[in-house]
Amino acid sequence: MAEPSTDHVEFATALTIAWLGNQHNRVNADDVPAFLNSMYQTVAQLAGGGDPQEEEVVTPTYEPKVTARKSLASKDHIISMIDGKPYKTLRRHLATNGMTPAEYRERYGLKADYPMVAENYSASRREMAKKIGLGRKPGQTVQKPQKPQKAPAKGAGKPRGGSAAKAAAQAHLGGSDLG
Repeated sequence: MAEPSTDHVEFATALTIAWLGNQHNRVNADDVPAFLNSMYQTVAQLAGGGDPQEEEVVTPTYEPKVTARKSLASKDHIISMIDGKPYKTLRRHLATNGMTPAEYRERYGLKADYPMVAENYSASRREMAKKIGLGRKPGQTVQKPQKPQKAPAKGAGKPRGGSAAKAAAQAHLGGSDLG
């Protein structure tokens, strides 16, 4: 880093004093150093010295807590690569971490079709939506599945009297006479 020019420092200080001397500018004493620093950077940049605090911009690398394969191992949840915890849907979790699904996929090098919702959760939501009629065209009715009709049981249509019971007992006991 280059040594700051005394001309830039003096000029930035003079501008800061003039700005603070205006009665309409109310500034907290804690904000003065930050204002002086930004004033110096502006003066140095305008003077052609470039940004006095030029630093190499380092993009942070993010290490996932789990692998992409492990994050999708269960159909009941997706494990977040941010904190390693399971979620049914990642959208709200990503929003609390200030990310969109596209940024999440980019950060961890995931494909564009990487899911944001667990498979079973998605299926249950799909079934619920179909049940209440979402996704239909206007005027289209919901077709309810028809229940299969049960075949009548043997002898269900005939009233059973004492003689029928007697005949069944005789057949069971090998034809002996009960009565």
